[in-house]
This record gives sequence, C-alpha cells and structure tokens, in this order.
Amino acid sequence: MIDINKEVAIKIEFEHPAGGYKKIFETCEELAEPIPATVTGRIPSFLRGSLLRLGPGLFEVGDEPFYHLFDGQALMHKFDFKNGQVTYVRKFVKTDAYVRAITEKRVVITEFGTFAYPDPCKNIFSRFFSYFKGVEVTDNCLVNVYPIGEDFYAVTETNYLTKVNTDTLETLKKVDMCNYVNINGMTAHPHIERDGTVYNIGNCMGKGASLAYNIVKIPPTQKDKSDPIEKSKVVVQFPSAERFKPAYVHSFGMSDNYFVFVETPVKINLLKFLSAWSIRGSNYMDCFESNESQGTLFHIAKKDPGEYIDHKFKGAAIGMFHHINTYEDQGFIVTDVCGWKGFEFVYNYLWLANLRANWEEVKKAAMMAPQPEVRRYVIPLDIHKEEQGKNLVSLPYTTATAVMNADGTIWLEPEVLFSGPRQAFEFPQINYGKYGGKNYTYAYALGLNHFIPDRICKLNVRTKETWVWQEPDSYPSEPLFVQNPDGVDEDDGVLLTIVVAPGAQRPGYLLILNAKDLSEIARAEVECTMPVTFHGMYKP
Repeated sequence: MIDINKEVAIKIEFEHPAGGYKKIFETCEELAEPIPATVTGRIPSFLRGSLLRLGPGLFEVGDEPFYHLFDGQALMHKFDFKNGQVTYVRKFVKTDAYVRAITEKRVVITEFGTFAYPDPCKNIFSRFFSYFKGVEVTDNCLVNVYPIGEDFYAVTETNYLTKVNTDTLETLKKVDMCNYVNINGMTAHPHIERDGTVYNIGNCMGKGASLAYNIVKIPPTQKDKSDPIEKSKVVVQFPSAERFKPAYVHSFGMSDNYFVFVETPVKINLLKFLSAWSIRGSNYMDCFESNESQGTLFHIAKKDPGEYIDHKFKGAAIGMFHHINTYEDQGFIVTDVCGWKGFEFVYNYLWLANLRANWEEVKKAAMMAPQPEVRRYVIPLDIHKEEQGKNLVSLPYTTATAVMNADGTIWLEPEVLFSGPRQAFEFPQINYGKYGGKNYTYAYALGLNHFIPDRICKLNVRTKETWVWQEPDSYPSEPLFVQNPDGVDEDDGVLLTIVVAPGAQRPGYLLILNAKDLSEIARAEVECTMPVTFHGMYKP
C-alpha cells in the first residue's frame, strides 16, 4: 500500500512488461456451484451481503472473435459474505445475444464494435429504427446491475434491461423500456434516491422530429406490488445541439434539486448509422464522430417539477463518461467529472487488439489518446444581474470560473482536481448513500495506467491529497464503497474490488481495503482467474 501525495503519485512509473493484463481479456467458463474462497485477514462483521459485478466473459463465438472491449458477452460475478466466510460464483446472463450466439455458434447480433451478418430469412424491427429493416439492437447487458423496486436488472446502454435473480444468478426476463417511455436507450448509470426512486437519461425523438434527451423517473416499490417500471415517466427533456446527431451519453449529474447533463462533442451520426447498417454492414463504433467546433455544453434542469433552464453554459471540448458527484452550494451547482481532454472518442483506444498488445505497444497507443483529468465545473444559478466578462463564481474553495460572453453564453473553466500523465482516475465511486448529491470530500476510483487497470485510488477533492493501493502484476476493478454502520466520518467504511493476479497460485481475489487509508483489511482468494469487470453493486 502506498500513501503518497499528488505530486509524488503522478511521477511514479509502474511497468507491466510481462503483459499479465492480457488475462483479463480472455474467455472464461461459468461456475455451476459457488466455490469457497481462502480468506486472509478478517472479513468485517458488517459485510453480510453480496458483491455483484458485471463485465464481458465470452470474447469469441466459435471462430468469430468480438473486437471491442464492450462486445464480449455479459458475465455476472458474485462474492457472498456469510459468517466471515466468502464464496464466489459466476454465470453468463442468458440474453438473446448470448443464447443465439451459443446456439448458432456465430455472432448473431451486432455489438459495439463487432458486426453480425444478419440471417437473410429474417427482417427484424426495433422501435428505435422502426422504419429501417434489419437493425436489431443488442441486449448484451455487460455494463452494470442495479435495483428497481424489489427487482435487480443487468444493463447496458440500449433500451433493453435484463431482470436477474441475484441469489442464483439466473436470467429471468428481458424488458424493453421503449414499451413504457419515449426513449431509445438508457445509460447504465442511474441515480437512485434513498426511497428507491430511479432516475436515468437517454436520447429520444423530441419536438419537431429532432433528437433530444429525456430524464426518466421510475418510482420505488409499489404498495400494490405492481412493477414500478410500468409507472415510468419522463420528467424533463434536454434539447440536442444537433438535430440528427445525439451526443454519446454515459452518465449524468443529479443534486438535491437539479439535473446536470453534459453534452460532449462525441456524436452518434444517426443517418450514417441507419444507412450504413443496411448497405455495407457496420457496427456502432463506425457511426461515432466528433463535432470539433461544438465544445462541451452543460445543460441544467430543475428536478421537481422538471423544468429545463434555458441558459447556455459552454466549455472546451472534453470526452466524459463518468460523473463523480454533483451538489448545490450558495447558489451554484458544483459538478465533478472524470474528463478526457479534447474531442476525440476515447473508445477508439479500447479495441481488444490494442489492450492485448505487448506493454510497449499499449503505452505507444495510449500516448496518442486524450489526456485524462478529474475536473470540477461550477455552474451559477443566478446570472441575471451580472455583467459580461466577470467571473460569476464566488465560492471560496474553487478556482473554477464562469464568465458571461457578449452573446449571453456562459463560459466554464474547470478546476483540475487530479491529473497525471496517462494516469486516469476512472470508474469513480463515493459514499453515495450519504453524500450522493451533497457537498462531499472523498472520491475513490480505479487507476488506469495507459488504459490498463493497475491501482485503486482515493482523492480528497478539497485538498487534492491522494492515496494509492497497488501490487505488482495485479489488476483490480472499480472499488465499491460500503459504509461501516457504526461509522461517523464520510470515509468510515471499506472498499470492495476484484483483483486478478495472473501469476499467483490463486489468481483471482476479492480485496477489502480500509477506505480511510487504503490499507488492506482482508482478501478472499479463489483458484480461478477472472476477466475484466466494469461496474456493480454491493447488495446488503
């Protein structure tokens, strides 16, 4: 465990010449029964639930490979805690994409970066593309899992959710959100309030046949035990900067009273997508492009009742996938994000061939990619009385600025909270239960070293102090924060992460870290390796 400040942390070079990271991009088999883990240290007594994780587990079908990191078929992992003991089990999510691929021994449904040649005997329709033949949207839910009411759903970024039994990991049913709300897809990063209300965002067909973005609200568990999804509704709509080119949206911000939607210059060319699909065979990745002149637009809306606030907030071009936290303070909205400088789409660097390359090649490719930064933006809510050219931000603890231009747009310059050369602070987590949407101090993340996940990080967003956990040839995943029920401080709790250590006797393990200083509390090792996982949850 390394406890170091920011200035030292960003100068250390960690090398992976052995290429052990390649193991996290390999196919594995599911487990018929849970297997016991070997525990070292002591499992905290308050851990009595399950750690659920999702990611790709099948990287080829027959002789046909999947090409992109987000193409492999969804595998759900589960570590169960009981009486200080730990078991591990995993199963593939039996989506249509998976079942048909296994049955036909080929890629049947086009994934993010892998094209599937359609069966010429079938014309398949989906609601989003109802006037174009042959487009079938994938239900490969490899990105995240979260609760809706009393149920749990594995999700990706399309309109399909997959209901799963989190006790047995059995797949229960497929749900099409298009049947309930005007949405073409939803992110895998909803916000969930303390009562179980779920908010999410996705693009939609808005007014005047233009693309827009809808915030969808799914109510908590119903007294009559009906399905909350059936009562989903749109609460507010954000406009799109371009009529037929929606921005790629991976997450959004939510404070107590506001939504924040960051519209980046990375676009989906819808017309290209639809025509290319039917003419020459494309995948989703072929249809992304960047609007180099747009910059980044920041949209805000009131939450209850939903009302779009028509002020134009703009900043320099960034790519952005994950919001860290968003809160209100003294008439301002503070939103912290994991950004990538510039307008280029970072997913261009996540082809499996790139990630499986030898270390020197991995580094060389990453040097061409956008530079990651943790950024804080501050959006003023009361801007009517201010004059142009003046910094509207008066919060004493940030250097972020907001300046009104002559045309009425408000230019946002961020405060950089963390920056290290080719060192990304990504897959961020906070003490969400107590500090989601609130003024907070600590963020936790997976550290990417030239896109290879090789450390767990903690950041004090006030002082910029950092802590790091790392071991040689060990590849962790997103750290999930679990509150100590007896804890008082914001960081009283533990971090749970899955680590792959390919050269070890037991090459996969659950790691439990003290969230205060990233010291190791315990680990639970199993005699099998594991592929990469993206997101997940702790289910008490």
